[in-house]
Amino acid sequence: MEPFSPLEAVSPMDGRYRRATAPLSAYFSEAALIRYRVWVEVEYLLALGTLELPQIPPFSAEQTTKLRDVYLNFTLEDARRVKSIEAKINHDVKAVEYFIKEKLEAAGLDEYLEFVHFGLTSQDINNTAMPLALKEAWHKVMLPALDQVVDLLEQLARQWRAQPMLARTHGQPASPTTMGKELYVFVERIREQLRLATGIPFAAKFGGATGNFNAHHAAYPGVDWIAFADRLVNETLGLQRSRVTTQIEHYDHLGAFCDSLKRINTILLDLNRDIWTYISLDYFKQEIKAGEVGSSTMPHKVNPIDFENSEGNLGLANAVLEHLAAKLPISRLQRDLTDSTVSRNLGVPLAHALVGLKSLLRGLSKIRLNETKLRQDLEANWAVVAEGIQTILRREGYPKPYEALKELTRTHDHMNEQVLAQFIRQLEVSPEVKAQLARITPHTYIGVDTLPAEI
Repeated sequence: MEPFSPLEAVSPMDGRYRRATAPLSAYFSEAALIRYRVWVEVEYLLALGTLELPQIPPFSAEQTTKLRDVYLNFTLEDARRVKSIEAKINHDVKAVEYFIKEKLEAAGLDEYLEFVHFGLTSQDINNTAMPLALKEAWHKVMLPALDQVVDLLEQLARQWRAQPMLARTHGQPASPTTMGKELYVFVERIREQLRLATGIPFAAKFGGATGNFNAHHAAYPGVDWIAFADRLVNETLGLQRSRVTTQIEHYDHLGAFCDSLKRINTILLDLNRDIWTYISLDYFKQEIKAGEVGSSTMPHKVNPIDFENSEGNLGLANAVLEHLAAKLPISRLQRDLTDSTVSRNLGVPLAHALVGLKSLLRGLSKIRLNETKLRQDLEANWAVVAEGIQTILRREGYPKPYEALKELTRTHDHMNEQVLAQFIRQLEVSPEVKAQLARITPHTYIGVDTLPAEI
């Protein structure tokens, strides 16, 4: 068989976008799943050696190092060996067990052979390997990518902190704001959701065929298997063991994680659409890269493709996350197999999200503020200061100021500085108030700076 080419991939995640998603292969590929299964099996065997049972002597430091090398230095050839065993016996987790037994025999540790996968069911391994992979992928790949986007947004917010901009509510001109503040809105939203996400445990199931340690207790009734499993899962593997379970993990925490990532993606979707709209308003120009083509027929075009690509991939990610969150916590009685094939796709939404993040980052790095256009839009919309003027007039006890400004702004097709100045001059208020009103312009009526002082 010829080597596989990304051009042959069914999914663009392993084809067109392979370069962007490659970092996730170490956590969600078939080889990665096998490695994480080996990791859990090895650490379980080492943990059995700490119980001081007569049939399972403690492992020496040298033996421990050799065993951990099996997963620390796991190779693609090792994965192929596991798959060849699986092809003969038609069971993926049992194939991992036999693979580890081969390693034990090669190391002269035959006395431990029957304690590999001792008393366990497949889901003790799968429901521990999967959250372990997810936790590492989240911390080593996804969070750094999110941090890059947030850091760049904060940098742009700082740069354009005082840049006045016409706001638009319902798509209509509204009280001015600043470009920096509008970008920082997304910084705050994402950071708040990340704060909430950190409170969601990466939960694992480890308790035998139906969660009660039946086989373990039958073989060694004197061992506190609950305490043993807690130490292995919580301390050694750095996860959180679900204590009372069926054959499988509840997936409730995983569902919460999917929902949390969905909310973050939704915020990023919102950002993509806002930036896209600002580009369409000519508030942003896009840096042109030599040699690139924007349209196959219109030579002048520079399309906002990075933001569109990001929006599309984040949407796909959310569609899969929605199914994972809704399906995985549901299992008939002590278990059915529907979670198995579904959970294998956990890397798919993360891959789409990663493509979305990288596209967004690329797009944000290419936008340049068009200050001339922002000034022109502000100058063309003097009506937006009516809010401030009528509010000051309310303070002064002026009769029906809202109605007066409503009449002014809705009956002048070309509301401008001169029209407003004439209106202020005829007001029956003190010269000091008139002076205050005259200082209000679309360029200065931007309220207070709500951004943190330290950015």
